[in-house]
Amino acid sequence: MSAFVFTPENEEKFAALLQRYPQKSSLTLPSLWMVQYQEGFISEDAIVFLAKKLETTPMNIYSVASFYTMFNLKPVGKYHIQICKTLSCMLRGSQEIKKHIENRLGIKAGENTKDMKFTLTEVECLGSCGSAPCMSLNEAYKENLTIEKIDAILDSLA
Repeated sequence: MSAFVFTPENEEKFAALLQRYPQKSSLTLPSLWMVQYQEGFISEDAIVFLAKKLETTPMNIYSVASFYTMFNLKPVGKYHIQICKTLSCMLRGSQEIKKHIENRLGIKAGENTKDMKFTLTEVECLGSCGSAPCMSLNEAYKENLTIEKIDAILDSLA
């Protein structure tokens, strides 16, 4: 028995979505979003739960969740910093910014601070190449980054 269950609100959303989609598997992405917004990440229990609800296998749900970088398969901190690692950002200094954030927070990309305040993740293109380097902070873009801007952002979150 899976320990994860939808909240009553998410059960209602799920039931409403079932009316709009002819195949349950079409609800995979919306269901993953509901789990992530409910729990902050997508646990193994949630994957098993969704597989049963969507009448598919846990591996199918996992393969979708692990394909997209916007889904978190482990807990993330209160502030999730996602820094772009692709060419435009690299050419404008994203690697130096990443190293600076790692040094400031005492973690490497892919890790959480011990107090679970911060998570640092390297991601593929955030689609903001014209304002590189950029990062996402809890889904809000921070663009044209410099070391000074990073320090100001981190100081404001302390």
